[in-house]
Amino acid sequence: MDFLCATFSILATVLLLVLICFLALLVKIITGKSAKDHKYPPVAGTVLSLLFNFNRIYDYLTEVAGKHPTFRLLAQEQSEIFTTDARNIEHILKSNFNKYAKGQYLQEKSNDLFGNGIFVVDGVNWRQQRKLASFEFSTRVLRDFSCDIFRKNAVTLIRTVSQLSMTNEIIDIQDLLMKYSLDSIFKVGFGADLNCMEGSKRVGSTFLKVFDDVTSVIYWRYVDPTWKLQRLLSIGFEASLAKNVKYLNKFVQELIIKKREQMETQQNNDKEDILSRFLIESKKDPEKMNDQYLRDIILNFILAGKDTTANTLSWFFYMLCKNPQVEERIVQEIKATIQGNSVDEFVINITDEALEKMHYLHAALSETLRLYPAVPVDGRCAESDDILPDGYRVKKGDNVYYIAYAMGRMTNIWGDDAKDFKPERWLNNGSFQPESPFKFITFHAGPRICLGKDFAYRQMKIVSIGLLRYFRLKLAEERAIMYQPMFTLHVKGGLHLLAISRPG
Repeated sequence: MDFLCATFSILATVLLLVLICFLALLVKIITGKSAKDHKYPPVAGTVLSLLFNFNRIYDYLTEVAGKHPTFRLLAQEQSEIFTTDARNIEHILKSNFNKYAKGQYLQEKSNDLFGNGIFVVDGVNWRQQRKLASFEFSTRVLRDFSCDIFRKNAVTLIRTVSQLSMTNEIIDIQDLLMKYSLDSIFKVGFGADLNCMEGSKRVGSTFLKVFDDVTSVIYWRYVDPTWKLQRLLSIGFEASLAKNVKYLNKFVQELIIKKREQMETQQNNDKEDILSRFLIESKKDPEKMNDQYLRDIILNFILAGKDTTANTLSWFFYMLCKNPQVEERIVQEIKATIQGNSVDEFVINITDEALEKMHYLHAALSETLRLYPAVPVDGRCAESDDILPDGYRVKKGDNVYYIAYAMGRMTNIWGDDAKDFKPERWLNNGSFQPESPFKFITFHAGPRICLGKDFAYRQMKIVSIGLLRYFRLKLAEERAIMYQPMFTLHVKGGLHLLAISRPG
């Protein structure tokens, strides 16, 4: 009995301490934030709201944005400001670019994975990486090399789906597309063959799982007030994160060493892949562009190249399953534009000239990105006090987020049919018409606009053309499709489809 009493006493003490800590956190969040000052955006709650609504976080933010286009969630040290106002977005991303940075808040949470990579750094480090990456992405060599890889891997993808189709096997298309993207990004980025789709190397599948687990845990840090304590004690999610980051570091280090050795023995190599070209640049400043620097660049590049393409294509095929009339129109456009007697011949004929003619496909992919943006929420940190174009004030240290997911569903931005999947909204007399990047913020805007935008569209078109030419895809099960809260918009639990061979 004494033992039970002592145990209950300890538990009660622990619960009391947790409650006190929670109340102290709540008091710290609420106080000193000018909560009732109408000069600042209206307060819609605290950051704890994100924790309570985590599994539907983007829909929650959309609901709040429907009432307040710009609003605040109070945090411990600053306000978290969210906006769907295109004027505000242009203000922070372009007009007042130098007043807003990625900031310490983001860097602290994501440093384990992204380090000093281009997605999280500011100032000189960002300008150096941006300049070098911009030059590389603009070269014809990289463009031709990447398209060759996209087409080659598309052939493998088509044949893989064909084999599964013949046995009427259910396909997790998101998983398959992730493997396709990882194979492509490793070859284009690092000149390495993972062969994830063929399943000949388990290392690729292991890397894929570890990388996704790491990004999930880091994203969870944004709503978990205990993550620093977990990291200090090496428990919970933080313990698994540390183990997985160690694996990624070792994997990337071996990749760099192997590539450096290849370059030393192959003096006549054309240096087509991006890592080779960065290694050449590193010789000019080896102290700064060391292996840690290259590691950060590689992991940033993988996130950009793997997740965005695979996720968008997954949502794209999901929308086609729900809108068969759109699928049929794309198929007719494909048949009218590209010919080929065999899979290899057909895919080779997916040239830049052919892609430029396919306005409806481009519109359908853009419509998918409008409703299911690859990066649903992004933002910047105010370096000084400021006033947004909508009149609301921002304090130094406040984070200002733009909600691409919510913006795609705003009737004041896209009209009464904003929630409808309607590729025609992008067409004018049959020709694709782009929208302002501050309205269609999927690829960001301003000086930090996505360098890989054209590469992403090209890769997505090659894959979608190849699969839609040979297969009709349909949902294997009727279930609610939801996203997995991460940096990028994954389909939760995968997207399970059946592939039916298309005649002719």
